[in-house]
Amino acid sequence: MPKLHEIRADYDAETIVVYQAYAPAIAEPALAAQRFVAPFSFGRMTWIKPSFLWLMHRSNWGRKPGQERILAVRVRRTGWERALSLAVLTSPEATVFRAPDAWSRAFAEAKVHVQWDTERNLRGGPLPYYSIQVGIGRDLIREYAESWVAAIEDRTPLVRKMYQQMQAGRADSAAKLLPRERRYAVDGTIAERLLIDP
Repeated sequence: MPKLHEIRADYDAETIVVYQAYAPAIAEPALAAQRFVAPFSFGRMTWIKPSFLWLMHRSNWGRKPGQERILAVRVRRTGWERALSLAVLTSPEATVFRAPDAWSRAFAEAKVHVQWDTERNLRGGPLPYYSIQVGIGRDLIREYAESWVAAIEDRTPLVRKMYQQMQAGRADSAAKLLPRERRYAVDGTIAERLLIDP
């Protein structure tokens, strides 16, 4: 059983895979350029998630309007860890912040936000542990889009295949196609600040 708060991801020595769902108008240019370009918005926070199944729950397997294309974004670990080092939780956890106003100040000034959401199983049901979401703020959006992104892959065909298998009652077949996500360790100082279990 995974710990309550831990990062689980598909990663290698240099990169980590995060998932985002977009409309074709944003996904197609990003795939062609292998980085995010207009009409991707550089003016608002963008959320990245290393949990494939959490995004499947969020996007209803790529069936929600504006979330039809599922992208696997391979981000350089240096960028990912820079984001975590600058992040502030989206809630005033007493174990991290001594007073609510201390959290309010930190949150207002943060370039990156982190929130923990209930992890999901293949059928979208809740699991008894959490998945991390990282919100990259406007001050870092261009750095994320132009420097951190190493590659962008279209996972939409895989998602459609898995969804069809689920609909046909072949969940075991769909499960075999899941990306391999394993625990991603972080620096102790970062872990303490973001509630990540040791």
